[in-house]
Amino acid sequence: MSQPSLRLLDGGMGRELARIGAPFRQPEWSALALIEAPQYVLQAHQAFIRAGARIITSNSYAVVPFHIGEQRFAEHGLALAERAGRLARQAATQSGEVVSVAGSLPPALGSYRPDLFDHRQSVAIHRQLIAGLRAYVDVWLAETQSSIAEVEAVAEALSEDSKPLWLSFTLSDDLGEPPRLRSGEPVAEAVRVAAGLGAAAVLFNCSQPEVMGAALAEAGKVVKALGLDIELGVYANAFPAVAEDAKANSTLLEIRADLGPEPYLQWSRTWVAAGASIVGGCCGIGPEHIEQLHRHLQGAFSGDVPD
Repeated sequence: MSQPSLRLLDGGMGRELARIGAPFRQPEWSALALIEAPQYVLQAHQAFIRAGARIITSNSYAVVPFHIGEQRFAEHGLALAERAGRLARQAATQSGEVVSVAGSLPPALGSYRPDLFDHRQSVAIHRQLIAGLRAYVDVWLAETQSSIAEVEAVAEALSEDSKPLWLSFTLSDDLGEPPRLRSGEPVAEAVRVAAGLGAAAVLFNCSQPEVMGAALAEAGKVVKALGLDIELGVYANAFPAVAEDAKANSTLLEIRADLGPEPYLQWSRTWVAAGASIVGGCCGIGPEHIEQLHRHLQGAFSGDVPD
C-alpha cells in the first residue's frame, strides 16, 4: 500500500466564530452566524486557509433540529446547508490555494448522545443536509459520530452519492482501557464497519488528545488486516474531558492551558508517527494551532517526522 502524504484539516469553527465576534449563543451554536451574519463564517474559513489548512469543513454541524429547532430546520435547513457549502467553496476558490471542501454531516440527533439515536429520523435529517451541500463539497465528513448505528445511517443517506466518505468517531475520554466509542462499542469494530461501508478515511475527533493514539493503533491494525488503503486521521479537542452523560456544545468549556499551539503540535507529531495522514483540530483548536502544524509537519512523509 502506498504511503499517503499529510493533509491538514481546519480547526474548530464554533470557537473561532466566537473569538472573532460573530453572533454566538446556545442552542444555535455555530449555526447562528450562518443565519444572522454569514460574513463571519467566510472570515473564519479564510483564517484557517491562511494558517495552512487545505481541507476546510462546511459550517453545517449545527444545522440540525437539535440546535436550530424542528420548525426552523423544516423551513430553512436546506437553504442553510446550501449557504454553508457555498461559503466554504467561496473561501476555497478565492484563496488561490488548492483547497478541498469537506461537507460536515454531524450526529443528527445530538452530539455525545448515542442513546437518542433514531435511524429513520437521522437518515431524513442527513438527506436534507446532503441535498444542500452536494454541489459544493469534495468529500463527505461524518464527524463526531458516537456509535456504529450513526455512521450506518449516514451511509444510507449517501447511498446514491459517489463522493468519498470519511467517517470520524468521537471516543470515550476514559484512559487505561481499550479505546471505545462514546456508545461503548470497541474502536476495532467501528473501523471494520466503516471499511464495510466504503469509507475512504477513518478519523477520530472531538475527544482528548490522550485517547487518540490508542484508537489510531487499533484502527491501523484493522486496516492492515483488511489490506485496504483507508487513510487515518485525528482532530482533537482542546477542552478538558467531559462526563459520560454530557452533551457536546452544552456549554463553552474553558480551554486547557496545556494545549496551546506548541503542545498540540507535539501531540500531532505522535499521530503522524502512528499513521495519521489527515490531521487538524476540533473544539478550541484555532488558526494559530493549524499554522504550527503547517509550518512543522509539512514533508512529514518525505522521511522522518520533522523536529
